[in-house]
Amino acid sequence: MYEQAYRKKAVLRTAERLASAYGYMNDYKQTESWYAIASAMPGSNDQNILKYASALQHNAKYTEAKAQFQRYIDRHSEVTERQRNLWLGSCDSALKWMRNPKPIELMNVSSLNSSQSDWGAVQKSGQIVFASDRNAHSETTAANRPFLKFDGAKQPDKDIYGWTGNGYLKLYTQHIGQDSVKVIPISGSSEYHVGPASFTGDGKLIFFTMTRIPETTKRSGKEPATINVELYSSQSDGQGGWQKPIPFPFNNVSEYSLSDPYISADGQSLYFSSNMPGGKGGADLYICTKMQSGDWGRPVNLEEINTAGNERTVSFDEHNNMYFASDGYIGMGGLDVFRVITRADKITSIQNLGYPFNSPKDDLAYFPSSAQSPGYLSSNRDGGKGSDDIYSVSIQMASTYLITGKVFEKGTGRILPGAVVTLVGPGGKRLSVESAQDGSFSFEVPLASYTISGEKTDFRSEVKTVMEPSAHEQTVRIDLNLERIKLNQGIRIENIYYDFDKSNIRKDAALELDKLVQIMEENPTIWIELGSHTDSRGGDRYNQQLSQRRAESAVAYIISRGINRNRITAKGYGESEPVNNCKNGVDCSEEQHQLNRRTEFKITKY
Repeated sequence: MYEQAYRKKAVLRTAERLASAYGYMNDYKQTESWYAIASAMPGSNDQNILKYASALQHNAKYTEAKAQFQRYIDRHSEVTERQRNLWLGSCDSALKWMRNPKPIELMNVSSLNSSQSDWGAVQKSGQIVFASDRNAHSETTAANRPFLKFDGAKQPDKDIYGWTGNGYLKLYTQHIGQDSVKVIPISGSSEYHVGPASFTGDGKLIFFTMTRIPETTKRSGKEPATINVELYSSQSDGQGGWQKPIPFPFNNVSEYSLSDPYISADGQSLYFSSNMPGGKGGADLYICTKMQSGDWGRPVNLEEINTAGNERTVSFDEHNNMYFASDGYIGMGGLDVFRVITRADKITSIQNLGYPFNSPKDDLAYFPSSAQSPGYLSSNRDGGKGSDDIYSVSIQMASTYLITGKVFEKGTGRILPGAVVTLVGPGGKRLSVESAQDGSFSFEVPLASYTISGEKTDFRSEVKTVMEPSAHEQTVRIDLNLERIKLNQGIRIENIYYDFDKSNIRKDAALELDKLVQIMEENPTIWIELGSHTDSRGGDRYNQQLSQRRAESAVAYIISRGINRNRITAKGYGESEPVNNCKNGVDCSEEQHQLNRRTEFKITKY
């Protein structure tokens, strides 16, 4: 609706609404495109610059993001030094980390993941337990939300979470070595969100996040009521099920959320994330310790770790090293995973785990590897099956080779620094890096074939294939050539010809239109006008109508190949723009006339 409105009248409010809507959908390519447009329009608010910078950061365009953050800082003297260092330092650090990736393998665990949100994997007694909002009635992807919203007049739908359009989070289990997953039966648990979970070392006690609907709810005016999530525990019934959940004593459903539990192996310490009053930021980490009486002591804020941002998903490895996720430290964008460095039981530093462990998107819920289990990480990074996906984490052991190249501007040969070059390989392996000042890039990767792509603002992307090298080759060279986008300039689609007086798409034309479909898939933010031209035979008005039918026929074909109809329009030019002198009254051959029966496209927005 907003896209159609913008096409009719390009106004700031509509561009802002589109940018915001795509942001809620976590579609950062579209978010970047629309905030770029909005921030450049007359009367734009400086918040659009800040949101544009954030979108660029989420798309790994760190050099461009840094420039936009600086642009915002220069206009706002009230920005604190800490915030300034966080924005600019994150961009600089991300570039460094991407140029020096850690030797780890992240593999998408496709047997666990769905087209929705799957996250928080832990291993217990030969099983993997995780949370998912998969729903057989919905294919909409969505990110996890920490609470419920509803209008208070009626109970929320028990099958579909209205905030996302997906199902509610439930706990699932998969036996290692099998592909099937099933819901974990917890007696008397909620019909709404349940999960993620944490287990004691013996696997007999589980703590998990759960949503229940209280008898009364607090509302602010006409705003929807917010139901916060709570923590619950349950004992194993010894037969594969779990007893009735017991609420954690510090739950306060109407005031704040408690989520992301981690229970120590001995069951004596419980870590969780909460936005309860008195914290340092949005969501802080807390610890509760069991007293001699068996009751839980009051929550203690982990002040040395918490920031003005959000801290979540604590975990410990077998050497008692602590990990957590945060968006309040210098990072790559969104939530990153950090390790707490200690000496003599005192925290000495907080260490970002670097790239590709972390990504420009949200990375959280790290379950560290051990001698018995690989590590697991949850992330909504590009290339997944759904919103949040579960990835296995292991040390890279395979033989490697080097992929090197440079990025150039197509047509001029000019070097292009700051282009984002992305390599995609088997198992969801994905690495990105910005081209250096001399346009160069390189990847050291395990032996396999890869797809490589380059993208940069104001340019059309290019995608190529890198074939696995022969045994004696150590380096493969491949260059990328990006074509500068020129708005409203006609680009001829070769070999799109029509039979005389016809508008149907011929087989040879369909092959060429598929190339345009590929361009639009590789450049998901561009809009195009597809124009059709006739020869001069026939009346002017008739030819205008014929060309419109031909353009509409080509557009219909492109839409049938999965391109959003809002991104493409049809325009018939009739015989008004011939490429040769074959105008009315001029005797021309059939070949000359056919040259004028052509199709072109113009990029009208990117």
